[in-house]
Amino acid sequence: MWVIESFAEGVLAPSARRTARLDSIVHHLGRALGGRPAADFARRLVLPVSKDTLLRVVRRRSRPLADPLKVIGIDDWAWRRNHRYASIICNLERRRIVTLLPDREPATAQAWLAAHPTIAIVARDRGGGYGQAAAKALPHAVQVADRWHLMENATRAFLDAVRKSMRQIRTVIGATTIDPKLLTAAERLQYEGYLRREEANAAILALSKNGIPIKQIVRQTGHSRKLVRQVIRGERNDVFRTRQSSLDQHLPWLDDQWAAGCRNGAELWRHLTARGFRGSLRVISEWATRRRRAEKADAQNLQRIPSARTIARLMTIGRDLLTKAETITVAAIEAGVPNLVEAREIIAEFHLMIRRKAEAGLTLWIDRARASLVASFASGVVKDEAAVRAAITSPWLNGQTEGQITRLKLVRRQMYGRGKIDLLQARLIGAE
Repeated sequence: MWVIESFAEGVLAPSARRTARLDSIVHHLGRALGGRPAADFARRLVLPVSKDTLLRVVRRRSRPLADPLKVIGIDDWAWRRNHRYASIICNLERRRIVTLLPDREPATAQAWLAAHPTIAIVARDRGGGYGQAAAKALPHAVQVADRWHLMENATRAFLDAVRKSMRQIRTVIGATTIDPKLLTAAERLQYEGYLRREEANAAILALSKNGIPIKQIVRQTGHSRKLVRQVIRGERNDVFRTRQSSLDQHLPWLDDQWAAGCRNGAELWRHLTARGFRGSLRVISEWATRRRRAEKADAQNLQRIPSARTIARLMTIGRDLLTKAETITVAAIEAGVPNLVEAREIIAEFHLMIRRKAEAGLTLWIDRARASLVASFASGVVKDEAAVRAAITSPWLNGQTEGQITRLKLVRRQMYGRGKIDLLQARLIGAE
């Protein structure tokens, strides 16, 4: 005869094999660790449960958040970088993930946003897709551009300005002449390629000045239409520079030793190894050989031009952090390329506006920036001006969303990238 034992409500579900409390433990183990790791840990707790059961419980107990949404953040994340992307939406007030969308298409985001008309503020990155979706689905909502991306884009705009000015910079710091005898074998190959490109540029410009159309220039030179157009528009600024060396940070010490009379490559290498240098003897020997040749050459030919990124860094950090040589280089650039100094001041002013939340000066800043080397960045700010103004004044930003993306990536790596979007959502948004 079977005896049916009854339990209080909430202790055991009908036909269940685990109590509600034990099922909650299984659920939390699955959410925190995933399938196989959670199964191994549960076995140590004398709780035998399979990885499939753990994931099934996580999926079954997942509950979408039902709180009304007012302030959200939306951004994309990579299923596979440069191939496939999805979207994440967060409740910025409660600092929790709301949902994951399978792609980053504007139509997908627009459909989801239209289903949540209570949203009043949308924090997003500066990509156009989410902005268009929010404008169509929630015309009443305030869009807030991400402040970190604004500052990063401004810094990148200054780097682009430096790259555009490299020819002037090279002339100013006296590095317009290259002596092939002072180059290494690898640098000599790069220099020969640079000369070939310069020759091609000159030929294309000569044909263009004679009134020959682009189509005919392409036929005569054999270069692509895109390249010819770039040369004619002045968008192909090719500058040769010597390669960065592992010796760069040790050059001041080597110069001092050389000036003191120590000119034996092996001896210099032994002393430098004791100071932490990990390069080979050949690196020091080549440096010593080039130094001997340099002493016989014209000093103007010895100038090494830094990369555009290095110049941008030197021009934007404090003068007290620069060496004497770097200070002289920066001073020469500032005196010879005033447009670059103006671009630096404009970018610094934009950063200051964001830090101080001083939105009133944005219109004057746009007018000034449009006539400078960072005009393209200013044009982007104009296209998204309302969101930029909101980013300067609003307390909301998309940093919380970026943090949740980092958490999402951790969960994906725990599952070796094999978790589907429903399982990801269950582990990230599941009932607490």
